[in-house]
Amino acid sequence: MALMSARHAPDLAVVTTGLTKEFGKRRVVDNLDLAIPRGSVCGFVGPNGAGKTTTIRMLLGLIRPTSGSGQILLGDLHHPASYLAGVGALIESPAFYPQLSGRDNLLALVRLGQLDPAKIDEVLERVGLADRADDRFSRYSLGMKQRLGIASALLPEPSLLVLDEPTNGLDPAGIVEMRSLIRSLADEGMTIFVSSHLLSEIEHICDHVVMIRSGRSVFQGSVAELHGMRTSELVIRTEEAGQLGNLAQLLSDRGLTVQIEESSGTVVVTDAAPLAGELNRAAFEAGIVIAHLAERERSLEEAYFALTGTHSGDVEAVGSLGEIQ
Repeated sequence: MALMSARHAPDLAVVTTGLTKEFGKRRVVDNLDLAIPRGSVCGFVGPNGAGKTTTIRMLLGLIRPTSGSGQILLGDLHHPASYLAGVGALIESPAFYPQLSGRDNLLALVRLGQLDPAKIDEVLERVGLADRADDRFSRYSLGMKQRLGIASALLPEPSLLVLDEPTNGLDPAGIVEMRSLIRSLADEGMTIFVSSHLLSEIEHICDHVVMIRSGRSVFQGSVAELHGMRTSELVIRTEEAGQLGNLAQLLSDRGLTVQIEESSGTVVVTDAAPLAGELNRAAFEAGIVIAHLAERERSLEEAYFALTGTHSGDVEAVGSLGEIQ
């Protein structure tokens, strides 16, 4: 899809063209193009310092872009008043009055924003806090505080919900609860743009992904498309450990990408699954006996690292694909 022709498409909740932000001589966001479908849960990931938070702040009108254009809910990015009424957001940790109850904290926000007080009970029920609504905020667990933050973001009945690290610091039960809440909101037609450093969470709750590095997009598309970019590997173990180096050199001489994994005593060959039989014969002819040869699919985390050129950062490789954290 051409972004310029998609700028006025009603099926996009967020679209930007050339979005750029500079702080002095440092360019934090660099010509970022976004096209986020309505009704999707879009994950936003990237290493530390990639520009995620700066991008979110521009989308919410908290800071002005240096250049570029965009539309949020068909409103002009440069005129936040044209769309912010339809946007709810939870950025970093929610700030509430510790000595007030959850209900009274929401009442203060309703009065400040001149919203409908009748929405308070509805959103408390929606996030699972109806039975703890009259407890002091200071007595809430971290997960409850996060849910109250989302409840506050739901008060204006938004079409777009922006969440920055909503599962950060939660225990496994809290993560599952938050995941279920986000998914249920999307099932009702809300568009959710969620920044996360946990790739397992992106897999479980998102159907669209934006990955950035140094302020630039390196991938944008469906989770299924990201899965399709994963490559396979051959994992080979020799009968004699001392032959690993010889095998690695033999395969490298054939133009293959080879890595020795000392911890497992194996040689890993990228994109070589169709050559398994041929490589086995070549090793045998060279006097190298293969004890184990199997195909292994690279994980979603490895696909991320390949796209961003990193092997560490704020994206954690947590668990295997499909595993509940």
